[in-house]
Amino acid sequence: MNRFAAIVCLLMMAMPGAAQDTVDGFVARVYKNGRETMPYRLFIPIGYEPRKRYPLIVWLHGAGGMGHDNLRQISGDQTPGTRTWTTPEHQAKYPAFVLVPQSRGDWADLNHERLSTPLALVVSILDVLASEFSIDPQRLYVAGQSNGGYGVWDLITKKPELFAAAVPVCGGGDPGRAARVITVPVWAFHGTADKSIPVTASRQMVAAIQKAGGHPRYTEYQGAGHDIWTRAFAEPGLIDWLFAQHN
Repeated sequence: MNRFAAIVCLLMMAMPGAAQDTVDGFVARVYKNGRETMPYRLFIPIGYEPRKRYPLIVWLHGAGGMGHDNLRQISGDQTPGTRTWTTPEHQAKYPAFVLVPQSRGDWADLNHERLSTPLALVVSILDVLASEFSIDPQRLYVAGQSNGGYGVWDLITKKPELFAAAVPVCGGGDPGRAARVITVPVWAFHGTADKSIPVTASRQMVAAIQKAGGHPRYTEYQGAGHDIWTRAFAEPGLIDWLFAQHN
């Protein structure tokens, strides 16, 4: 390799949008705020036009996506929750951004009113993306599974005005805050035989919203365990339902 080629290679490695830093259209980026950093992946709609406004889906990974490598959150069992929105078929009908942040630990902090540090960083990333791209603030959606399902519930009950709809899969939250999301469209999923996070975690949140006057959608899979994400994100009507929601 000559000197010029070596310099070009080094520059490409440093660029956030370099080809080797892109997986299935998800570009590797890192958000920095003082001493806090959060790696994230961003899917940008093919043929993005700044004159149009696009919806954005936030995906909150489960425990399998935790880390700081900026890869685990879009790999393995996180694939259904990240790739569902980016298939050519769905992007042709609903072109949208997909934001996939990566946390080193738990998303939710049920013991405090404030957002956890990871969720606060996610909100900050949304602000940055809104200034960089043409994103419709009335069509921000959030989905997540397992630990990320807890993150979804925690985020929408503490920032109910931010998202147009939410899809928590096999998660749970604080039923005491559920009344805040009676106007937020929610479609929750859980397996009745889940041994990692009991089905009562979702049932309690759904029941609390209903008691407060809300009308969440809730799908239980009889006899299913914790690993229901492939089934949930293939649920008929889910995609159309999500993108029909607006603030």
